[in-house]
Amino acid sequence: MGDKLDLAFAMDCTGSMGGYIASAKQNIENITQRISSSGTSSIRFGLVEYRDHPPQDSSFVTQKHDFTPHLSTMKSWLTACSAGGGGDTPEAVADALYDVLHLSWCTDATKICVLISDAPPHGLQHSDSFPRCPAGHDPVCIASEMAKKGIVLYSVGCGLSGNVMDFFMAIAFMTGGQYVPLSNASNLAEVIIGGAQEEVSLEKWMAEVDEEVQRDLEAGKEIDEEELSRRIHEKMKLKGARAKQLKRNNKQVGEITRRAKMMSKLRTLPEMRDFPAEGAYVPDPNIDSYKGGTAGFDIDEGEITREQAERMVIKSKARMT
Repeated sequence: MGDKLDLAFAMDCTGSMGGYIASAKQNIENITQRISSSGTSSIRFGLVEYRDHPPQDSSFVTQKHDFTPHLSTMKSWLTACSAGGGGDTPEAVADALYDVLHLSWCTDATKICVLISDAPPHGLQHSDSFPRCPAGHDPVCIASEMAKKGIVLYSVGCGLSGNVMDFFMAIAFMTGGQYVPLSNASNLAEVIIGGAQEEVSLEKWMAEVDEEVQRDLEAGKEIDEEELSRRIHEKMKLKGARAKQLKRNNKQVGEITRRAKMMSKLRTLPEMRDFPAEGAYVPDPNIDSYKGGTAGFDIDEGEITREQAERMVIKSKARMT
């Protein structure tokens, strides 16, 4: 892997998301050029638009556009995309992830899904009008299947906090991906570009991580993610291994709450819904985006960090076990 990229978008197209849809439309050409300039020779785009189930929304649940290598085709999909409907707060997140999982992913490409959302899936909150996804899809189970296929999930949270934020953090982390808080639609392009460049650069080191994971598995060891991450980080440091990193206000993105990290070990949505909160929710300005304001995103290159090593271990473990 390394020179091929499959980049899929799962985009909430309900009424509140107009600014983010417009930003994607305006910047898709720039996104392609910037990713290509970093050494990716082949990019395919996929798009899943989602809204909600009837009777909350009668327009559509999802609209699936399978991968295309043609930028003009992706632009036409985005041009036709519009914000509308929605009904209640939860949306068809599970249905969108199900469609993403079943796109025609290339086996030898770096595989990334960017999920852009400002609302929880059905079934995460006890007050939901639907106790679960009406189609029977569990987004946590689907995220686990994505991880096994090597699909890395970037959850872009538009104004999320508390339990909903922890959910999106957890499903991203369980794939080896990251949660990115976003309060300004104009920053969406930088998030997509930076996330793609970071994942492509990390994928070049995955063979060495796989060797370490395979060695432990063959020795009959239970994979200790913390210990193995430390070991791999030290190894990468000695080699002088470098990778791109998406940063927000000069700090790494992908910070994860303690609760979300524990939730990432769960395998069903009901388990996440019922996972106990850790006292009163305290907003963290380094993570939360719900208060609005501005944030600058940039892409840096440096030594592979401990957090990146941990995410690579999670990816490798999911693909092998």
